[in-house]
Amino acid sequence: MTSLFRPAGSLVDETDPIRLTPEEAGWDWCGLRVVELAAGQSRRIELGEAEAAVVPLMGSCHVETVDAAYELEGRTDVFSGLTDLCFLPQRSTMTIRSTGGGRFCVATSRATKDTEPRYYPASGVRVDLRGAGQATRQINNLLTADVPGPDRLLVVEVLTPAGNWSSYPPHKHDEMAEGETPLEEIYYFEIDGPAGFGIHRTYTVDGQIDETVTVRNGDLFLVPRGYHGPCVAAPGHHMYYLNVMAGPQPGREWLICTDPAYEWLLEAWETEPTDPRLPLY
Repeated sequence: MTSLFRPAGSLVDETDPIRLTPEEAGWDWCGLRVVELAAGQSRRIELGEAEAAVVPLMGSCHVETVDAAYELEGRTDVFSGLTDLCFLPQRSTMTIRSTGGGRFCVATSRATKDTEPRYYPASGVRVDLRGAGQATRQINNLLTADVPGPDRLLVVEVLTPAGNWSSYPPHKHDEMAEGETPLEEIYYFEIDGPAGFGIHRTYTVDGQIDETVTVRNGDLFLVPRGYHGPCVAAPGHHMYYLNVMAGPQPGREWLICTDPAYEWLLEAWETEPTDPRLPLY
């Protein structure tokens, strides 16, 4: 099996620190590119049969195609605030330009139909708190099923305070069943502080996949199938991850199956308060 853990530096191309295609991942739908630009620099990207969301991770940028042009007001870093973003349909050729420089995520999915470009201001991003106690986390719903635009692409951000657990209880979305939709998933991690780190686990019932890894800034983990979680933020260091999801089922629904061994936690959390540190912003 292709390695599911892709540490920082393992996906460098000629210009950017991360470039992951579906072919390189060994699956059908999801991809991710991280673009780093110096002040005044630009990058031209041809999407081909993929649709894409441009999400500023650090800094602001101008995104332009033949059909659209957007100024994306970004942020100092992923721990400081929400960001504008935009969506571009398949067969777009985009230019990303940054006056002040920065780091920008281009989350992609194969598309099966033509759609329209869209701009989403930071003020319109819905923020949810999920879990309770030490498993409380913040969800920034960038491109969920209720946000119109993409054909298949789903994008969310998760912020896990220092010492907390997220992606918990473990859950999966790898088959078409009642209450579940098949979705590939990418985790892109950033950790607050140069010495920061976290933990991520993915496993299957049959044991063919069972990986628990230490994650740091710029690492990726690919989830083709199986239960995934927890993600654990080391004490003293907040954890951020951006999830890219897509799959063969139209409608972009995120329906999950929780590992039955841990399902009792959901009921237990109903009477437990959320972490008062959240939302971080």
